[in-house]
Amino acid sequence: MQTSAAVEVAGLVKRYGDKTAVDGLDLSVLRGTVTAFLGPNGAGKTTTIETCEGYRSPDAGTVRVLGLDPVADGAALRPRIGVMLQSGGIYPTARAEETLRHMATLHAHPLDVPSLVERLGLGSCGRTPYRRLSGGQQQRLALALALVGRPELVFLDEPTAGLDPQARHATWDLVRELRTDGVTVLLTTHAMDEAEELSDDVAIVDGGRVIAQGTPEELCKGGAENTLRFGGRPGLDLGSLLKALPAETVAVELSPGSYRLTGTVDPQLLATVTSWCAQNGVLPDRISVERRTLEDVFLELTGRELRS
Repeated sequence: MQTSAAVEVAGLVKRYGDKTAVDGLDLSVLRGTVTAFLGPNGAGKTTTIETCEGYRSPDAGTVRVLGLDPVADGAALRPRIGVMLQSGGIYPTARAEETLRHMATLHAHPLDVPSLVERLGLGSCGRTPYRRLSGGQQQRLALALALVGRPELVFLDEPTAGLDPQARHATWDLVRELRTDGVTVLLTTHAMDEAEELSDDVAIVDGGRVIAQGTPEELCKGGAENTLRFGGRPGLDLGSLLKALPAETVAVELSPGSYRLTGTVDPQLLATVTSWCAQNGVLPDRISVERRTLEDVFLELTGRELRS
């Protein structure tokens, strides 16, 4: 019986000797969505993904992927999923297009290889051995190999690492098309803008557990408030400005003539700031309101930056 979840992880524990890499992790990925799985190095995300893919067995807890146990039901599950590794898994001397054609023959209803080659810009390097491909070409080939079998669920590990901006946005478009076609995508990435742009849901893992999960909008809504930035002449009397603003507002002059206000940034605060400027003969410029970003949330929760 199918459920609404493509991936269900409950109480997952995985140890390597005395080290606990995953410590009671819970994760749910709905069918037909793009979920970003984010975490600093050593947080447990790679072990979790590899367990979902069937490469590792859990020490405790349950993992179900498309309703199946990835280890016990691996033979039934593998034809239904696609896996894009960040590196490796491809013979160094194999030519790009022949590798893709070989992969296509292993599936009952593969995508059209020439169309996929054209879509991912692999035509110019189809006869090039894998080891001689550029980093970006290797990434695009790995993506093609993950998709050629028409998977119901695809695991994408850093799908745009090393790509130029044009190829990066083409990959984003392809991920969006997968979602439109009902394919579930579980995405790991170090690019926070990518996660925010593509994801329906975001799970942040640290210390072997999911510490926050929700839509990008939900995660960015709470906690730290928005920021208002504006320019003016250097040395404005910020104390005077703050008297007109809510008590929790913080104002700083970042550099001569460049100001930042943090707090509850709403239409009333913006009107108050511009009114104060008018009363004090200040012509503000470069006024911008910046909302809390997914990167802000990540740093607040983990205290660490994502690093490749």
